[in-house]
Amino acid sequence: MAAYMPLMQQFLSAFTTPLDAAANVSANATAAASTASVTATPLAFPTDLSSLITFLASFSALRDWAKLVVVGGLIEMCRRFFFGGYAKIVNSFFITACFEEQDVSYTWMMVWLSKQPSWSKARDVQVSTNTIVNNTAIMLDGEDGSDRFKSSRKLAYLPSVSTTYNLWYKRRWMTITRVQSQTGWYGSKENSLFVSIMTRDHSILVSLLQEARRDYLAAQEHKMCVYVSDTSNNWRHVACREKRSMNSIILDPGMKDVLIDDAKDFLASKEWYAERGIPHRRGYLLYGAPGSGKTSLIHAAAGELQLDIYIISLSRIGLDDSALGELVNALPERCVALMEDIDAAFTSGLTRDTATATAESQDINAGKSIPGAPPAPPTTSRLSLSGLLNALDGVGAQEGRILFATTNRYSALDPALCRPGRMDLHIEFQLSSKFQARQLFSRFYLPAHNPDTVVPEEDDEDDEGSVDSGYNSVVGEEGDEKRSPSPVESSTSTGTDVPESEKPTFNGTSHQTRAPNLKRRQIAKLAVRFSESIPEREISMASLQGYLMAYKTRPFEAVANASAWVEKERSEKLSKERKEKEAEAEKAKAAALAKEKEAEKAKEVAAEKEKANVAAEKALAKNETS
Repeated sequence: MAAYMPLMQQFLSAFTTPLDAAANVSANATAAASTASVTATPLAFPTDLSSLITFLASFSALRDWAKLVVVGGLIEMCRRFFFGGYAKIVNSFFITACFEEQDVSYTWMMVWLSKQPSWSKARDVQVSTNTIVNNTAIMLDGEDGSDRFKSSRKLAYLPSVSTTYNLWYKRRWMTITRVQSQTGWYGSKENSLFVSIMTRDHSILVSLLQEARRDYLAAQEHKMCVYVSDTSNNWRHVACREKRSMNSIILDPGMKDVLIDDAKDFLASKEWYAERGIPHRRGYLLYGAPGSGKTSLIHAAAGELQLDIYIISLSRIGLDDSALGELVNALPERCVALMEDIDAAFTSGLTRDTATATAESQDINAGKSIPGAPPAPPTTSRLSLSGLLNALDGVGAQEGRILFATTNRYSALDPALCRPGRMDLHIEFQLSSKFQARQLFSRFYLPAHNPDTVVPEEDDEDDEGSVDSGYNSVVGEEGDEKRSPSPVESSTSTGTDVPESEKPTFNGTSHQTRAPNLKRRQIAKLAVRFSESIPEREISMASLQGYLMAYKTRPFEAVANASAWVEKERSEKLSKERKEKEAEAEKAKAAALAKEKEAEKAKEVAAEKEKANVAAEKALAKNETS
């Protein structure tokens, strides 16, 4: 500070020089005009720091402002110290936890809150119909059993945004607040739940989380959750589905048992894998004919193993090697990761390295800049085979998960993808057998309240009572077991007659009749007759199910028309194959013609070159002779 004092004094002295000169000029002019001789006094201006302070302090307004600033600053500082210390003291008696909407713990707390008696007395709620499927809403009382709203979306209510709710948990006062914020470039809204408990014991929070998790698992006992990835590589909860019984999956004997037993053994062998240094991962490759039950088995297996399904779409727009690795690493430890139709996930096939994919992408981008070039096809995936293999069993691959991959073309897969360690168990799904046809028929016409009962081919003669399919009749119960349903007709409000040629045609029949009452022995015999009409390994289970759906209340007609339906399916299949062969032949013919044209064009070019050479030789010979 002392070093700057001389500089400041020089500045003040230079600043006061013009003032002194102006004062002298004014004094001389006044003296000339006045009769009395008055000496002019120059205007005094401080020339150092101390005099400057004294000069400023001579103004009363500045003194008042300085007092206000000093006193106000002291008061604000005291206020901040007081409230800061008060907040720290109060917070020391509370434990606060934050739950993000993208985390499953947020759903735990919402389900737990829905079971609290005090929630039914909440007076500030947000009504919603969009979150019932995700189980993040709290159902209104009596909403589940209301027949009036069965066909419409159910109502539920959520905690209002930025509203604090007071509850008691184990004689501790707690507050719950839901906060909504906008994130990302597109202004997407994300919810957060803040829970504060008046306690210093962390075991209370642990107990709350455990209780919330138990309530959630109890609510999800018969359901499983499905997750998909978004363009930001985050897993999004999209739906909850009812668990499918393994008895509803009709496969050849032993297939289901092999898969389920192997998966259960894997989930229970974490320590065994760790002791031997083997990565705790398991992969299943389901391959075979379309409509043979691959996806259905995965759905049922996930429910049997009590795991959620995470769908990995390899053809997602913008998915590359790094994004796939990030998705796989974000999988939970115990889950089912599903890659469907892995052979058809790439439009241009799997590549061994990223260089080829990069070159193709550069060619596409270069084609966009060429004038007159055709529009480049949309890029659906930039995934390479090496990126997929590293995601499945690389250093950063998630452990504890079960991977299911499905394909209809087993031979199209790369051997590196099918080796053990990536796809450990390969299961082939063939077209339906007679055993499957018999079991499917029996399941269709068993009572609705007990469809999992195994029907033997032979039953006791004193089988008591009879059973039906469980469909309620809408026309009464006088229908005969061989009664045909009334055909579906269209009605018009005008009442005018429509010509037969212009009447619309309908595929399918009406199911407005009650199914016949059949004994279990009768169902078994009909199932055997039905299976005898179905050829071995020619028709898919999906086609069989579609056929039986057309006769779901008419088992006798289903058996009687099975042979004709099989012949129709065979003729359609042969017709399709013939058309495919004709298309292939036309394609081969077109290729041969194109090759012939190219050969002819090459011959013409060669002939022209030969003529040019002969002409050149003649010209050269003529020049030499001349």
